[in-house]
Amino acid sequence: MIFLRRHLHEELKIEYLTIKDPLILWQNLKERYKNQKLVIILKTRYDWIHLWLQDFKSISEYNSAMFNISSKLKLYGNNITDDDMLEKTFSIFHALNMLLQQQYREWGFKNYSELISCLLMAEQNNELLMKNHELRPTGSTPFPEVNATRYNNYDRGRNRGRECSHGRQQFNYRNYNGLYS
Repeated sequence: MIFLRRHLHEELKIEYLTIKDPLILWQNLKERYKNQKLVIILKTRYDWIHLWLQDFKSISEYNSAMFNISSKLKLYGNNITDDDMLEKTFSIFHALNMLLQQQYREWGFKNYSELISCLLMAEQNNELLMKNHELRPTGSTPFPEVNATRYNNYDRGRNRGRECSHGRQQFNYRNYNGLYS
C-alpha cells in the first residue's frame, strides 16, 4: 500500500485516500485507466502513419521520433522490425529525392541503424557544404592582381635582408626580364 500511494499523483492520492485495501485500490485504478492503452495505441499508430522525414529539421530528430513511436508500438504488442523501419524511411523520402531513395535501397541496408548513420553523415556533409557556400558563394572569389603579386614576390627574393637604399637601384619594370637592358 505504501508503494502504491507513493507513486500516485497528488490528486489521485486525495481521491483514493479512504481506501485501505491495496487490491481494491489497484482494481479501482485499473478500471479508471483501462482505456488508456487503447488511446495510446491509436495515437501511436496515427503517428506512425503520419511520420514524414520532411517534417523534421534534422535526421537525428526524425530518428528520435522513429524510436519513440516504434518503442511505444512494441510496448503494446505491435512488433516493429528493422525491415519495417527501413521500409518506412524509404517510403517517406520527398518526391524530389526519389533518385536518392532508389540509391539507398540499392545499397541493401540490413539494419535501420546503418541507414540512419549514412543519412546523418550525408546531412553533416551537406551542412558543411552549405556553410562553405554561405561564407563565399560560387563566383565571388576576387581575382588576384597579377602585376602586384609578381612584383612583390620578385622584390622579396632579390632584396632579402637588405634595404633598397644602399646603393642598389630600385626595381624597375622596364629592366625586368631584360626587356630594356
